[in-house]
Order: sequence, then structure tokens, then C-alpha cells
Amino acid sequence: MRCVVVDDEPLVRELIEDHISQVPFLELVRSCKNALEAMETLQKAPVDLVFLDIQMPRLNGLQFLQSLGNPPLVIMVTAYEQYAVEGFNLQVVDYILKPFGFERFLKACNRAADLFRMKHAVAGLQPEKRGDFFVNVEYSLVKIVVADINYIEGLKDYIKIYLSSSVKPVLTRMSLKAMEAKLPAGTFVRTHKSFLVAISRITTIKRDFVYIGTTEIPVSATFRENIDKIVGPHR
Repeated sequence: MRCVVVDDEPLVRELIEDHISQVPFLELVRSCKNALEAMETLQKAPVDLVFLDIQMPRLNGLQFLQSLGNPPLVIMVTAYEQYAVEGFNLQVVDYILKPFGFERFLKACNRAADLFRMKHAVAGLQPEKRGDFFVNVEYSLVKIVVADINYIEGLKDYIKIYLSSSVKPVLTRMSLKAMEAKLPAGTFVRTHKSFLVAISRITTIKRDFVYIGTTEIPVSATFRENIDKIVGPHR
């Protein structure tokens, strides 16, 4: 994975650079002292992972991340734990508090590698079409952009479609099975009889739950095999 370090503290940059050199699947592209340097780097070269500080001059890490239309995977590295919820709402892979050791750093990198592999598995599918569609909402037709879906919850005769672009879910009369048939194959995973989750949005996987940022979605025993398939062999 090609990675970039963004931190205004030289000693922290050196520490992260040293840690990166010890992780076989990481390749350092550039070490940046501010967000503007990082922005320039992302425009010039492909980057898979960013180690991002929050408190930096001119443009802080959260502002920088919000400015990116299609951000790479991000691991926050900061001394300020109060930004954790906001960071996970921006779908960062992990949130490391300074000071930290190599073991904690490696754990975050392994998590990023798992997510990177999942995203590339989805990207490797042959897309027949984008698959956007309309649903009925209170006597109107509302367009649902497939790439905007975080997850879908089934509620008997209705479903709730949770979108990254909206705080409020879209409620429409449809079965979860009918909705699953509308979605592009291989891009969503059934985690529970009542939940369909966009694979590319998953940030953390545990035995009984998957997470999109801080949002917890159950994984039932019946569908745990689906999660095992996308994660692959455990380390």
C-alpha cells in the first residue's frame, strides 16, 4: 500500500516513517509537514493510505479530509481524543492516540490492509451497470444512487436506506429481498436477516458486529459466513 504521512511535528513524522519501514506491505510515498503538501501529493501520485494528524497550521486534518472528493484510507494519528467521533464519522480506518508504540501502529495498518483488500475485491468485479434506481417515498419517486448507500435495514414490509449524503434514512415500502435483487452483485453483504451493508463502507469487523464509522450493525450466526468470505483467512 502506497502511503503518505501528514504531521507538523518532525519527530512524529520520523517515528511514523520508521514504523512504515518495518511493515512489509507499506511503501512511503512522501512525508508532509502540512495538509497543503499532502494535497499536492495526492494530486500527483496514487496514494492508498494516509497517516493524518489533526492539529496542524492553516488547514487541520479533519478539514483536509472533508475537502477530498474521493479520499484514500485514513488512519488518524493525534494527541487529541475528543475528535475521535468526528473522525470515525468521516470513516477513518483507525484513530491512534499519541504517544503510541509499534504494536498499536501495526494493528491499525493490518486493519487498513484488510479494508484495502476488500475494496479491491469489489473493484475487480465486472460492473454491468451502475445500478442507480428510484423508490416510492410518500407518493413521490426518489432516486437512490447505489454508491451513496451505507446500509439498508429491513422492517417487515418496509426498508430504511441509510445514505452517506443524508442524516435521515429513506423509508420505502419494499422487502429486503427485493432490494437485494436490485443491487449490483458483490457490492453488498447480508450480515443479518434485517441488514444489507455496503462492503466498501465497512471500517471495522468484529465477531458479532460490523461498523461503518461508529455505527454498529449486527452479524447473526446465519450470515457470519458472508463476512468470513470477504475478510478471508484471519491473521
